[in-house]
Amino acid sequence: MQKLAILTGGGDCPGLNAVIRGVTRKALLAGYEVIGFRNGWAGVIKGDWIPLDRSRVAGILHLGGTILGSSRTNPTEEQLTDIQNNLQKLGVTALIAIGGDDTLSVASRLHKRGVPVIGCPKTIDNDIAGTDQTFGFDTAVNIATEAIDRLHTTAEAHSRVLVVEIMGRQAGWITLYAGIAGGADVVLLPEFPMTLTDICKIIKGRQASGKNFSIVAVAEGFKLEGEDVTTQTKELDAFGHVRLGGIAERLCKLIEKETGIESRSVVLGHVQRGGTPTAYDRYLGTRYGVKAVELAQAGQFGQMVSLKGTDVVGVPIDSLVKEVVDKKTGKPKLRLGNRSVSADLYEIAKIFFG
Repeated sequence: MQKLAILTGGGDCPGLNAVIRGVTRKALLAGYEVIGFRNGWAGVIKGDWIPLDRSRVAGILHLGGTILGSSRTNPTEEQLTDIQNNLQKLGVTALIAIGGDDTLSVASRLHKRGVPVIGCPKTIDNDIAGTDQTFGFDTAVNIATEAIDRLHTTAEAHSRVLVVEIMGRQAGWITLYAGIAGGADVVLLPEFPMTLTDICKIIKGRQASGKNFSIVAVAEGFKLEGEDVTTQTKELDAFGHVRLGGIAERLCKLIEKETGIESRSVVLGHVQRGGTPTAYDRYLGTRYGVKAVELAQAGQFGQMVSLKGTDVVGVPIDSLVKEVVDKKTGKPKLRLGNRSVSADLYEIAKIFFG
């Protein structure tokens, strides 16, 4: 009997359990033995795993988070060897790595070593190159949209500017979708810096036309023109990322000083990636899980599951990676490419500014 293993790495997001369930049920029907590594790559390094069967994945479809746990573990070259050895000792014939660009960049490194790995793209940011959409994104957009809906009434009641900080490190997909759907008056994305003057001009224009409040939707990775991103700390995580946060509070103070309008900031934070996944994310996650097993059956390793239009297909992970400089070591490393919001989509959002 062949053995298939699953892991979930990086930040959790709605729909992960749907993928785990889809992989497990499809793999069992295909005759695989299925195991799940706990806490992402850390579990593979330590050999920490649990068996997965129909009873273990029953009743998890509607649950947020991941029953396998997760971590932001970036294996060293020595630990990659440990991973290879542990997979061989366990007799794993296929490994399905579910995660974002960090997790999948590790999968790419393992593929180059000959490990039979398949990637499954996961991030609420929807910024992974090579796929039209990642699961978790739809849920995050709905949560952010509901928050903006609720903020309209309190902003109007108190004649305030409310600045809503939404997740999005390098790409502003959640902010774009939720900003348009929630009727935000200004939408600020990492891909398109703006000046404080331009932002305040929109808000003052609303005030002059009799609108006593404004909603500003801002992605956490947004930069004022000529400035750098706002961070909570300069310390880097295992993959060389700074911890973003604070742009809403900073803008709030600057806007109030510039316009004289009372302003408040709201940070949605981790609430965006928690809780029950939407029906679409459950459906997409299930399709991704089934396709990952089909790729394993066909021996098409080194592939990432991808949504192209309405079709779920496999694309080579190697075609998606690019060389970047590691901020910690200053040395080159491979990372998955970023999928950014295009200018034409942002122009649609700007139609509704003010």
